[in-house]
Formats: sequence, structure tokens, C-alpha cells
Amino acid sequence: MAQIITVTNQKGGVGKTTTASALVCGLHQRGARVLGVDLDPQGNLGFTLGLDIGEGYTIYDVLKGTQPVENVIVSTEYGDILPSDIMLSAAEVEFTAPRREFLLDQYLSAVRNRYDFIIIDTPPSLNVLTVNAYVASDALIVPMEAEILSLVGITQLQETIETVRDTFNPHLKVLGILLNKFNPRLTLSKEVLELAAEVADQLQSRVFDVKIRRGVDVAMAPAHGQNVLTYRPHSKPAMDLEAVVDVVAGERFPR
Repeated sequence: MAQIITVTNQKGGVGKTTTASALVCGLHQRGARVLGVDLDPQGNLGFTLGLDIGEGYTIYDVLKGTQPVENVIVSTEYGDILPSDIMLSAAEVEFTAPRREFLLDQYLSAVRNRYDFIIIDTPPSLNVLTVNAYVASDALIVPMEAEILSLVGITQLQETIETVRDTFNPHLKVLGILLNKFNPRLTLSKEVLELAAEVADQLQSRVFDVKIRRGVDVAMAPAHGQNVLTYRPHSKPAMDLEAVVDVVAGERFPR
């Protein structure tokens, strides 16, 4: 049965999709059966994994109950994808039925046995989509930029995680906080690392030992419809992200 991992932070631009696409691609390259689930209406996860966004069914059709999940999954050279598009932005208004927090968990249960990992990319907000991801997940990875303002949003995130644990999913854990755009030579980065460690402790977690260094390739890869592991596999950010894949893959799927 798949381990379900959500990449989450309500702040935008912190590297959620970069991290999620690297996990999908990196785990697939190691022989794992992987499903990427795009819960962001912008559809960036699918785009960075080579899909033509705007064609075919999406996760919105699954959550609406108009298409079985098996009909919506798209196979790519980087792994299987449940794509998204802008229609998903109506979720907060449209999904109002009782137990709406369990929609994703309900539909993923139909395919969970087919995969080793399911990686969920979330929108830059704490809404019904994010809560659905938390309810369905075994674990979370929280990317954040190495800056003070990124820490402010983590407090609100912490409250949401605790609420989900108390109400819907008591087994939810945080694999770690992942620092992006990290420069060990900067005093600010060192200070943020110390503060992030304190927040991680409150989340009963840790800061990943590996930090994602800055690199223009991270920004350039989506412009080519790729993720950084395939666009520039030997760049510093790609090598750092491979180390994150190492942590998630464990001994079952070595490089």
C-alpha cells in the first residue's frame, strides 16, 4: 500500500511544486510505482512532468464524483499523474457535503494498492483542498524559504496540522521542514535554520539535514515543461533534491 506524502505550505513561491515534482520523478527513476496528485488549480505539477494542461479529465472530475479515478490518471515517462486545472478553484464553494474533508481519501483508496508512493502537491492556501490532502496523507513535507517571513506562515500551518490530527487523522506526521534557497554563508540563513528547528520541534518533527541551494535551473525548468531533475540533473538544486528523495525512498529504492 502506498505511502501518501503531501508537500505543503500556504505561502506561495517556497518550492512546493519543485519538491513534489522532484519526488515523483526521482522515485520513479528508482523503480518505485509513483502517483503524483495535483491539488493546485494552477496545474503546475502536471506541467513540470510533461502534461498538456487543459486537456482531458482532472482531479476536479474525480472529487465531483463524475469520473472514476482510474479514468483520470495519466501515465508519463516520469510517473503517473492526477492532473488539475483552474476548475478546481471552485472547490471551496462547491464541496459542501458532510465529510467533505474525506473526499480525496475516499477516491485515492481505490488505487492506493497500485503504488508505492503517492505525492500530493497543494495550493498556496489553507482551504478544503489542503485539508483533504492532510486527511488522506501519512506524512507532510513543509518547504520554506530561508527567510523570516516564511516562518510567520508556519505558525498558521502548525495550527491546521494540529486540528487535522485532533479531528480527522491522528496518525498524520511531519517528515520535516525543507529549507529552500539556502545559503550557509549568510547570517540570515543560519538564523532561520535555528528558528525553523524550534518550529519543527513543536511539530514533533525536524529540519531536513539537506538544504536546497539557490540555482537558476529551478526557475528555468518549468519554462521547458520539465522538473529540475530532468532539466539539469547535475545542478546544485537537483543534487540537493535527490538527497531528499533518498530520505523518502529509504532502503527500498536506492539510487
